Amino acid sequence: MSRPVRTALSAAVFALVLGACQRGDDTPAADTTPAPEQPAASTVDADAPSAASSNPYCSGEAGTAPSGELVAQRIRGADGDGANGLYEGPVWNGQALYFSDFRFSDGFPSRIRRLGADGTVETAIEDSGSNGLALGSDGALVAATHDRKELSRYDLADGSRIRIVGEFEGQPFNSPNDLVIGTDGTIWFTDPDFQRSAAPGGQPKTRVYRVGTDGQVSVVDDSIANPNGIALSPDGRTLYVAGGGDQGVLRAYPLDEAGQAGAGRDLASTAVPDGMAIDCLGNIYLTEHNNRRVRVLSPEGDALATITVDANITNAAFGGPQRRTLYLTGAGAVWSIDLEVAGLPY
Repeated sequence: MSRPVRTALSAAVFALVLGACQRGDDTPAADTTPAPEQPAASTVDADAPSAASSNPYCSGEAGTAPSGELVAQRIRGADGDGANGLYEGPVWNGQALYFSDFRFSDGFPSRIRRLGADGTVETAIEDSGSNGLALGSDGALVAATHDRKELSRYDLADGSRIRIVGEFEGQPFNSPNDLVIGTDGTIWFTDPDFQRSAAPGGQPKTRVYRVGTDGQVSVVDDSIANPNGIALSPDGRTLYVAGGGDQGVLRAYPLDEAGQAGAGRDLASTAVPDGMAIDCLGNIYLTEHNNRRVRVLSPEGDALATITVDANITNAAFGGPQRRTLYLTGAGAVWSIDLEVAGLPY
């Protein structure tokens, strides 16, 4: 599929992006698939953070956190070649799960795939160069892309691509990996060097960045080696970042009223952390790539549960009609497990 490419950062681009979490209805205008029924309200645990109700994806919903040892099941229709590539960056848009499918060959070629409700997979965007994905307004996908070392917006209706931001202090990023969008349109993303060789140039350090709604890029943290997964708490008051490889860490940063991050504090040690998801109780679902598992942690870092899979794992997102299905991506595989708690779609 050929697609028009635009590279200008403008107020119009951010107007498209900042609606990402403000819609809250999971029904993108660009998708003509009939919208699923809206989830019925369920009883919220007494221990649930009251501020979570400020997130449109968690309004009136929560449930009970998982506990103990759990096992996710493969979705067989999504099986691929895990020896030569990875599935990454899952996001639920209300009707389907979208994820990046990239190869280990030169340039790390990537495409965005769509897993339908019937368990079948099709290609949504060819040559996307993408890794992490997030949900933009009107059903668009916002992607961390390594092919052009930028954040891009993809329109699922026509495949068009718009650059959101592509450099810091006059130099390209290394290989944007994962991202999350706040309810005000602020974008937070990680920039390790895993796919730095995909295009020329890069940064002298691996960092966590903030992109304000004015398009200004600032550094959140440059002390984590190869920061990877990134997420926000349901109330938008805490930013979580995981990285560091074998001697990895999950770090939490308080966000002030102006959306600026304070000093981070380490919540947990972890080995080769990758992406993560957040449920409506504020619990963290942290994937550990080589350990082939998800560690479910409370907002304070306490261990709640473990979810295992049968191959290396990369990332997680909540989906399904009530967003109570946890989807996991990894080495040529997508897994799912139904839980008793709702969560955020990326």
